Amino acid sequence: MNNMKIIKEYVLEQKNLIKKTVEKYQINKKLVIIQSVSDGATNAYVKGKCKDCDEVGIAHEVIRLDESAHDIDYLVNLIKKLNIDETVGGIIVQLPLFDGWDVERVQNAIDPRLDIDGFHKLTKFLPATPRGMIDYLNDNDFSFTGKNAVVIGRSEIVGRPMAKILLDLNMNVTITHSKTTNSDLRHYLENADLVVIAIGKANFLDKTYKFKENAVILDVGISRIDGHLVGDCENDVQCYFKSPVPGGVGLLTRLGLLKNFIDAQME
Repeated sequence: MNNMKIIKEYVLEQKNLIKKTVEKYQINKKLVIIQSVSDGATNAYVKGKCKDCDEVGIAHEVIRLDESAHDIDYLVNLIKKLNIDETVGGIIVQLPLFDGWDVERVQNAIDPRLDIDGFHKLTKFLPATPRGMIDYLNDNDFSFTGKNAVVIGRSEIVGRPMAKILLDLNMNVTITHSKTTNSDLRHYLENADLVVIAIGKANFLDKTYKFKENAVILDVGISRIDGHLVGDCENDVQCYFKSPVPGGVGLLTRLGLLKNFIDAQME
């Protein structure tokens, strides 16, 4: 049995601390979530973020766009208005956007001080998913310096920023991707102290892969098979700790957003 905190319990503990911070500093600015695409997954993500805000006492507003009535210029101008609205403490533009809309243009329209997603090129915030994972590891006294990390996936949202953060924490970092040979991947994984996988391929890592006894695996992926949510790594691989799916990194990501929002109010 490992000593890593159960993620659900850790998140609840952290939310209680955030709630106390909101009350202590009388934080009353609101989080604005802008949603374009409306589908089951996106609606669930937005609903989850609103639920988090309710639990810790953060005011929030969801603005839903209609593709037949709005275009990207409307969205950019809306963001510019929110940037100067004194009642707004943070802005999230929920992805995906409508087809053909320039995601980078939209993200860079947000004032970096309000960019709690951490996507603006001048943002001071870590992207929510890497922040959530790093904070969790720190809370569990994970030792970074001199250890080996393997990041599977090179997306701008998780893979690349996570690799940079781990490098800054003095880890030996290997990034693997779709062009990495399977034999090389297996070699890297056998020597990894920390594995972060974010490729969106259900159960990509299975029990044929070998890990160190003390290896920690953070599984960012989420897919649906026969009505069940599964990660990029099977839950029962042999290692020290593997984050569950569901109930794992998704919760840490939402916690990262709340922490970034609080930090934005403390300037």
